[in-house]
This record gives sequence, structure tokens and C-alpha cells, in this order.
Amino acid sequence: MVITNANLGFEKELLASANKLRSHISASDYRKISVGLIFLKYVSDAFEFRYQEILNDIDYYEGDEEDRDFYFEKNIFFVPEAARWKNVAEKAHKPEIGIILDDAMRAIEKENKKLKNVLPINYASPDLDKRVLGEVVDIFNNINLKDENEEKDLLGRTYEYFIEQFAESEGKKGGEFYTPTSIVKTIVEILKPYKGRVYDPACGSGGMFVQSAKFIQNHRGNIRDISIYGQESNADTWKMAVMNMAIRGLDADFGPYNADTFFNDVHKNQKMDYIMANPPFNIKEWGADQLQDDPRWKYGTPPSSNANYAWMQHMIYHLAPNGKIGLVLANGSLSTTSGGEGDIRKAIIEDDLIEGIVALPSNLFYSVTIPACLWFISRNKKQKGKTVFIDARKMGELVDRKHKDFSADDIKKIANSFEAFQNGKLEDKKGFCAVVETADIAKQDYILTPGRYVGIEKQVDDGELFEEKMGRLTSELTVMFERSHELEDEIRERLGAIGFDF
Repeated sequence: MVITNANLGFEKELLASANKLRSHISASDYRKISVGLIFLKYVSDAFEFRYQEILNDIDYYEGDEEDRDFYFEKNIFFVPEAARWKNVAEKAHKPEIGIILDDAMRAIEKENKKLKNVLPINYASPDLDKRVLGEVVDIFNNINLKDENEEKDLLGRTYEYFIEQFAESEGKKGGEFYTPTSIVKTIVEILKPYKGRVYDPACGSGGMFVQSAKFIQNHRGNIRDISIYGQESNADTWKMAVMNMAIRGLDADFGPYNADTFFNDVHKNQKMDYIMANPPFNIKEWGADQLQDDPRWKYGTPPSSNANYAWMQHMIYHLAPNGKIGLVLANGSLSTTSGGEGDIRKAIIEDDLIEGIVALPSNLFYSVTIPACLWFISRNKKQKGKTVFIDARKMGELVDRKHKDFSADDIKKIANSFEAFQNGKLEDKKGFCAVVETADIAKQDYILTPGRYVGIEKQVDDGELFEEKMGRLTSELTVMFERSHELEDEIRERLGAIGFDF
């Protein structure tokens, strides 16, 4: 099974809704409108499913279906009657549909104080054509979201889908709100956050927490054994993260508002057991000149030209004595020497913090093409003075023409290899994994690119002698060259016939 992020299951409906709206409002506004409708539809679908369960229960008593406790015990959001999708949808073509939707959002906010000033309440805006809004509500009627969120960060994935589809009109880079599910699952399966404080300083839509909760449920743990902390600088994305936690009944501390992690660390005094993050890659002009003497820069002041090592040191600063980090960064972070980054990396390696590096395949991200890798950093790692390198670039499966994802077997292979390393039982495998001592990393100038250490996979001997194989291949190449010249002459002749000599 492929752990896919490339298909939501209702892209056709999303695109139809966007096309309805795009000629009437800006791209960023129709994203907000669609995400708000998805939130409302999801919580309503989950509510209705539970509602019917209660009615069909053999121990049912009249009125149980409106008892909030029967929903809270299943981590399902209680939706007031006026906010339930069926009641909204039947009024989709009334002139006051905008007011009805805004009132539905207010009713949900009233039900959950943490959602106050979080949900979009802008459907009654005179700038939004109510006829078009009603047609969009009709489109969402055809989407059943009850099961979609079981494996996906639905709200974040929806935002990412719109970014990918309309990047030109929005002028935004992808990856800002959403980390592909298979990458998050890989991080979670390696870190195993069963209990303790879980933190993401660039939390986007909260996908890391979604998968952490799923991991605990799959391993029969207690979700109450973890405390969730996050921070996000983008106001709309911060609101989306709050929504994401609310629909799962997860208690999370994202600070009282959106804030810049470097300049307003809302969890400044907290030490975390697990830190998982996919911060924005290679950010320039992030404010280094104003943070020169910051206590977080234990291993060196990061350059103003790139925030990668600022993010990393911020996370290390927040680590508990036995804390662990799973971090997504651009591949350049493994070898860069710009602006003192090489010296920072050397100091972190010499402090024996780097537990493992995983090179990722291309095309995992929905709209980012920069090659990426996973850093695993541990304050008190089991294998002292050693680092495991895993080259997963050949792993993953195409899920459409442009996108690739790890399969469940891929994730299991990577996680099991990491666990075997921690237990001192991993054997090097050419082209895939290697356990390397810090002294040997030093000999490579502290460059952490996995390919340097795992080598090239041994090729299976096909039994053909080298001289014979080279003779055959060169003969085939000669034929190809001859054919290419023939095609070149033919193209020239045809272009000349229509007056385009060259």
C-alpha cells in the first residue's frame, strides 16, 4: 500500500468549487472559503455517523443523540443543530446563505472556546456572490469526508492542493502548509512518540501531530500521554492547525496567536521529548542580524543568507535530556560550508548529536522540487560516536505522473533499519545503509551526504564477459548514432521544404 498524499479522493469536486469561485474572488480568498466548508462538512459528517451509531445502539435512551459526552468519548466534535451540514445545505440557494454559514461557524466556535476567532466568518461578505456560494455548497454535498481524515491531514492537504493547482495566480511556494503523509509517517515511526512533549516549531497545518496521534492509536497507546506544542507564523495556517486539532479532539498549545518562532518563541521555557518539523527550506533574510547573541546559537551564529541551521539549533535548544528530533531539510544542509554553516555542522557532529540521516527520493513533495533529506538528532543516542546513513532515493512508488510516495513497506524498511542500528544489530548494505563512526565522518570533512558512506549497490553479474559486453554496447550505440543523423537530415529537409533552412 502506498502512503499517498498525491490524491485526496475528491480533487474533482475541489477543482469544480474553485473554478466556481475564482472568477469572483481572489485565489487566497477561495482557498479560505473552501477550507472553511471542508471543515464544516467534515465535522458534520463525523457527527452524523456517530449520531446514527447512538440511535442504533441497543442501550439507546431518548435524547442520547444530543448528549455531548457520547461524542467527546469518541473524539468527535459535537455540532450544534443549526451548524449541521444537512441544515445548511438545504438552504444553499437562499439569499441569506452567507449569513447561515457565518452563523454555523459562530455556533461551532461557541461550542469550543479554543476555536474563537479561528473559523472563517466571511461568507456574508457583500463581495461574495451568494448564487455562486450556493452552487459551491451543492458541490460539497457530493463529498463524504467521514473516512478521509483517517490517513490524511485533510485541511492541510487541501491547502497544498490549491497551491499546486493555482501556484501561478497565488505566487506561493509549496510545502508551506503541508508535509507529505509518507514523510511524516517515516519520522513518526522512527521517533516513536509514545509519551511526553511533542513539538513542531513550524507546524503548518499540524500534520506531524495528526500522525503522532495515529501512531499512538495504532500501537494501543493513550493519546493523553502526549502533550502537543506548536508554533506557526502564518495567521491563516495557524488557524488551520487549531481547526485540525479540534476536529480530532486533541488538546494542543499553539500559543495565543500566530508568531515568528525566531523572534517570539511562545514555548521559550519548555524542553521537549520529541521535535518533528518541516521548516521552510533555505529562507533568506530571516532576521539573523537582530539575533546575533541569541542563546540558541550554541554551535555558531547561523548566516543571514539561510535559516536552515537556525531552525536546527532552535530545536536542539528545546531538547529535553533524552529528547529526539526528526527534521526535514534541503539536501544542501548536508554539505554546505557557506557563512560558517560547515563549522556549525562540525560542532553538532562532534557533540555526538547526529543519530541518522536519510536521503529522500525526488518528487515526494506536492509542489517543491528541491531534493530533501531527514535529519535525526538525539540528545542521548544509544550508539555513541556512531551515525547511521540510509539512502532511500531509489525507494517510493509513483502515484501519478509527477508524484511519488513511500509505501508502507518502504517506511517499515527504513524504520526497522534505524531500530536495528540503535540496538547495534544493523549490518551495512551497499547502496542502502551504513553505520559510520564520527572519526570517519571527520575524514569526509563532516559532510553528511549518505551516498558518500553507503556506496553503490553491487550489480548482479549477468555472466557476459566485459569485452563482449562493451563490443555489443558500442555496436548498438553506433547504430543509434547513424539513425540520429538520418533523422536530423530528414528534419532539415522537411523544414527546408516549407522555407525554414538552417
